[in-house]
Amino acid sequence: MTFEEVLAQIIEVLRREKRISYRALKRRFVLDDAYLDDLKEELIYAKHLALDEDSRVLVWSGDAAHAIQTDSPPTPPQPPSAERRQLTVLFCDLVDSTALAGRLDPEDLREVVRAYQQTCAQVIQRFEGHIAQYLGDGLLVYFGYPQAHEDDAQRAVQTGLGIVEAIGTLNTGLEQAQGPRLAVRVGIHTGLVVVGEIGGAGRQEQLALGETPNIAARLQGLAQPDTVVINDRTARLVEGYLTCQPMGAQELKGLAQPLQVYRVLHASAAQTRLDVAATRGLTPLVGRTSEVGLLQERWAQVKDGLGQVIVLSGEAGIGKSRLVQVLKE
Repeated sequence: MTFEEVLAQIIEVLRREKRISYRALKRRFVLDDAYLDDLKEELIYAKHLALDEDSRVLVWSGDAAHAIQTDSPPTPPQPPSAERRQLTVLFCDLVDSTALAGRLDPEDLREVVRAYQQTCAQVIQRFEGHIAQYLGDGLLVYFGYPQAHEDDAQRAVQTGLGIVEAIGTLNTGLEQAQGPRLAVRVGIHTGLVVVGEIGGAGRQEQLALGETPNIAARLQGLAQPDTVVINDRTARLVEGYLTCQPMGAQELKGLAQPLQVYRVLHASAAQTRLDVAATRGLTPLVGRTSEVGLLQERWAQVKDGLGQVIVLSGEAGIGKSRLVQVLKE
């Protein structure tokens, strides 16, 4: 065991038993004198969790130390005023909303817009996006703030497709009630932003500043009704998971250079990174002979009627999923 692991176990023993002799500690944890001295230094002087009694017994004092520390409530850490992040920003807008407002009574329009917003919000919540603003009949949505995921770009594009599908379902209900037929455009862009508190006079919002939200809105303007348009960076991040159709380089207002743009057609059959990598060909599995042998041995026992449970545990990226893939093959 490491020093930290031994220290944690001794703290737990002390917390439970309150007193323990040094001789008992040395026997229980197989400690030499130097190791015991290091532990005493850490427990008594560094962490103030124990007291020495007659150089023979270690006495727990952690509860008192904790009470002293918590007499005055700690000052909560202040969040940074702004954060630099990579975000995938989704902008969704109703098609021909001005004409819709001209055809409907304001009260009826309000109900239609509310139904549209609720429908979009349900899809956004499913993929854990953050609605930053309701802009009339538009929605500004962040993926990567305040909660970040490794697949935020994929979540954003899946949300865009989900919104288009959900609006189709909403239209069925609206048509039955003699209501209007709605259509949406969705633009998605991935890039760097600075996100923080903006505003004053009693009204403040957490908004992302930078070109990314503006480009997402511009891409929305390029989309045909009930379609999703993304930039090339987002397309690279979702490659293999979704099928996209190139729309070529597009001139966008405010950008010096044309932007490569793609229309998202539909999700692919790929569910994991391995599924995506398999389409290009997986690299050889190296250094896992013993693990593969163990899995095959346990599988042989399962086929003989002896049930087995194996736990694969480790840091992200070391090849747990690949090992399972090899066993499946």
